[in-house]
Amino acid sequence: MVSRLRARAEWQFFGVLPRADRGLAAAWWGLLVARGVLPAVFAVAMGWLVGAVQHREGLARPLVLMGVTFVLLQVLTPVHQAVSANLGNRVSAYLNDALAKACVGPPGIGHLEDPGLSEDLTVAREFDRGQTGPPMYLNVDFVAGSLVELVGGVASAIVLFGFTWWAPLVLVVGWVATHWLLRESGVWKDRNTAEVRSAQRHATYAYELAVEPGAAKELRLFGLADWTVQRFTERRRRLFELQYAATRLRERPMIWSLLIIVVANGLVFWALGAAAIGGSLPLDRLVVFAQVAIGVGMIAFGGLNWALDGAAAPVAAVRRLQPAMAPAGALPPRTRAVGSGEAAGRGVGRAGAAQGAVEVVLRGVRFGYPQGDRQVFDGLDLTIPAGSSLAVVGQNGAGKTTLAKLLCRLYDPGAGAIRVDGTDLRDLDVDAWRTRVTAVFQDFLKLELPLRDNVAPAGAPEDDIRAALEDAGAADLADLDTRLATGYGDGTDLSGGQWQRVALARALCAVRQGAGLVLLDEPTAQLDVRGEAAIFDRILTATRDVTTILISHRFSTVRHADRICVLEHGRVVELGSHDELMALGGRYRTMFDLQAQRFTAEVDEEGLSYDTL
Repeated sequence: MVSRLRARAEWQFFGVLPRADRGLAAAWWGLLVARGVLPAVFAVAMGWLVGAVQHREGLARPLVLMGVTFVLLQVLTPVHQAVSANLGNRVSAYLNDALAKACVGPPGIGHLEDPGLSEDLTVAREFDRGQTGPPMYLNVDFVAGSLVELVGGVASAIVLFGFTWWAPLVLVVGWVATHWLLRESGVWKDRNTAEVRSAQRHATYAYELAVEPGAAKELRLFGLADWTVQRFTERRRRLFELQYAATRLRERPMIWSLLIIVVANGLVFWALGAAAIGGSLPLDRLVVFAQVAIGVGMIAFGGLNWALDGAAAPVAAVRRLQPAMAPAGALPPRTRAVGSGEAAGRGVGRAGAAQGAVEVVLRGVRFGYPQGDRQVFDGLDLTIPAGSSLAVVGQNGAGKTTLAKLLCRLYDPGAGAIRVDGTDLRDLDVDAWRTRVTAVFQDFLKLELPLRDNVAPAGAPEDDIRAALEDAGAADLADLDTRLATGYGDGTDLSGGQWQRVALARALCAVRQGAGLVLLDEPTAQLDVRGEAAIFDRILTATRDVTTILISHRFSTVRHADRICVLEHGRVVELGSHDELMALGGRYRTMFDLQAQRFTAEVDEEGLSYDTL
């Protein structure tokens, strides 16, 4: 019973309050109880005043009690609202901190790409944007207001025991019945069905499509502005319809609720009237008991379920994610220490003198993404000699980026082994290994920080940063202390190609700090063909003492690598130098010739040669 109660989202919400801020939570509860009790105190004070008038007693004390109670009722409400807003903000911060730790804590990234966790991840990530419900600072205030009424109803019922034992019980049972009847009829749990969640995703996507800058150009170019607004409106209307259908009050429970309330209140007020007429209930006590009998009605079904539903959902989502994400993104624990000749900071030099190129050998590697329905690699065998450069080509979905993820140990293979200098990658400390590998992914990181921090987030000597920018063709991009974001007064904007050069500089700076393996996943996709070829030549020069793996669709670039690997159906189907594969006349030759047909002209529109193939 207790374990089931603690598993409820509402219980978890209340449990988070003191974790977010113990002092504010205590003040929140204290103010809540005070506001709930004061209406009953005011009723008692009014009865006291009536009795004093009847018996010609002093009016000072009942008037003071009434005045103080009235002032507190007016003052505590805005104070409680302010405390609720601050506590809600602290809860938001607590949940965001917990989510951030759960997301970045695991050494792998399987938890971020697991479809089974995507629903909770969306709720936990979006709860304070106001799209799926009110933000937390409003939710906490809504919950407070509803609980104040609940406490007020209970306090009134306690006072009503002074009249007779059965009267408060009848009223409490009657008003509590509305919670059960109307909650059941509202089908509150249906607010969290797959259909409602799907509608929320569609509505949020349509909203982001309209307001985010990424789609702005094409929305206007293709005349989709009105279509986007209409789509957003339709999706939001559909979401509201589903939510209303899941929470609307139905006829039969409403009739039963009204009948129960009328009967319960009729019995109590009939008893009060009969007692007053019969002379057994004085006027002052009648005034008190009549007011608290009405006050018991604050227990009635109101907004508490709505408020708790919105406030508890993100809390429960984060609490579910915390234990689920760690194993989903886990990697096997370290089983042996990293020796001085392996990943632990070997031969860190400067000015391109980084030592320690690694040999990588893949044997029988099998891998499929969690929840996926196919194997990306099915017995992959590949050897990459230390200090060599390898280009990886293949159709979309062949596993090129997946290979980079495995080598970065963002995932571990399901079978087979990846060996680095003869040691299974799973036997190396993951953090130490990542000091020896660097990468540029297609979706590379863009930090709203100075250029210096974008090139070396963990810090590096200024000479290494400048040399890395020079090697990436970005020496004159901006001052090292210039912030790369336009949202700041001293910031600047970069083009896609310029950002790509910054990402390349980040990888080249890591080489100067000791990385022995460089992974380049479409590193120059936003550069023109001539620029890409020139940059890659510079990259090969800067990484001549390390092992380099290049993933690219442009054969003008991959031909510069020592060897080229063609992936297909999870295996290596061709491997050799550019000349060897061209002579073979197989898959590589076919793909190369198809791409080369686009460059049959001798010069471009600027009169410059296409001499890149």
